[in-house]
Amino acid sequence: MGAPGLVAETVWNTMESTRSVTEDQLSILHFLFGKNMERATRIVDQRGVKRISGEPSGRFVFQVVGESRRLEEYLCFPERYCACYSFFYDIVSRGDQLCCKHQLAARLGAALGVCINVKVSDEELAELLAKL
Repeated sequence: MGAPGLVAETVWNTMESTRSVTEDQLSILHFLFGKNMERATRIVDQRGVKRISGEPSGRFVFQVVGESRRLEEYLCFPERYCACYSFFYDIVSRGDQLCCKHQLAARLGAALGVCINVKVSDEELAELLAKL
């Protein structure tokens, strides 16, 4: 993880411990992630982040709404992966971004404790993940 990733991780950890965000923290994240951070905050404000937890294992994945008119939902792991096109094009292929707006929205929603929590069986979670 490079310097930008370490700075972001410090901000996320502080937000998680306080369950709040300051203007300074938002400014830092916006500097690091640009328009993707703006889009992520809109998604969170519109309650577009679900945390889907399997029971009894407690394993989870995030499901984040896109911003297009189709309102597609993307499964993602905030620090590692998103099923959206932008993740593969901008992050994996071109390396232009550190992460996509869906990953940021999931991380922001989790840090602030504002995700919609959905509980499913471990079998249902496995079936959901198998579609990736």
